[in-house]
Amino acid sequence: MAEVLAACETENPGLVLSRREEGILWLTLANPPANALSIALMDALQSELDRAGDDKAVRVIVIRHEGKVFSAGHDLKEMTAHRKDPDRGRAFFEKTMGNCARLMQTVVRHPKPVIAEIGGVATAAGCQLVASCDLAIAAEDARFATPGVNIGLFCSTPMVALSRNVSRKHAMEMLLTGEMIDAQTARDFGLVNRVVPREYLNQSVTKYAQTIASKSPLTLKIGKEAFYKQAELGLTEAYEYTARVMVENMMARDAEEGIGAFVEKREPHWTGK
Repeated sequence: MAEVLAACETENPGLVLSRREEGILWLTLANPPANALSIALMDALQSELDRAGDDKAVRVIVIRHEGKVFSAGHDLKEMTAHRKDPDRGRAFFEKTMGNCARLMQTVVRHPKPVIAEIGGVATAAGCQLVASCDLAIAAEDARFATPGVNIGLFCSTPMVALSRNVSRKHAMEMLLTGEMIDAQTARDFGLVNRVVPREYLNQSVTKYAQTIASKSPLTLKIGKEAFYKQAELGLTEAYEYTARVMVENMMARDAEEGIGAFVEKREPHWTGK
């Protein structure tokens, strides 16, 4: 199948490239060398994610990158330029952090599973984006850091996603030292799911995406939403909530079809209902 790359329809075309193929939406950060999360790039990625929410043709989303850097985080040059504003940049900084918070929450709350494909360096808000994705597959030479402490700007917002993926001790190690960790350490910490040779990175991500895309889209939506919601609840409340979710899931046509197909030893036909 021919691969068609389309620039995101924003005022800054080309910052995020999209390709749809067999239920998978590939979103490529295309502003090397840093792929910095500028206002424009965040808005472009936000627009693509928003459009994909109701797109029934999209089952899984992959966020990947051009160049050697997945994302170096916020555009510090862009932010520094606004120091000359009458308010010394406060309004722009608030907009940047607000847009970023919205983007990360969109990834987490998106009805479609989101996979990060990391073939390079992911730092600060770039590392935050990796941590916000549901799955993350990294090349062996990928590296990660939350280095804000090194420049007097603690990575407080990246901390939110990071601390929800790795243990407190590991999160604090990254946040307090600002040091780079390699891909294997990131896997040991729980920041990424798999580490693979660079030449097999896209192949591995594609396999994961195709496997997930073959499932019922309704079931995936129900499960993803329930996963993050129950994680914020106490034990008793979590079981009460997920029990209700499972009952409602059992009433869905896809659950009836899936169980029937299993019993009858045939492939299920999903309708998303």
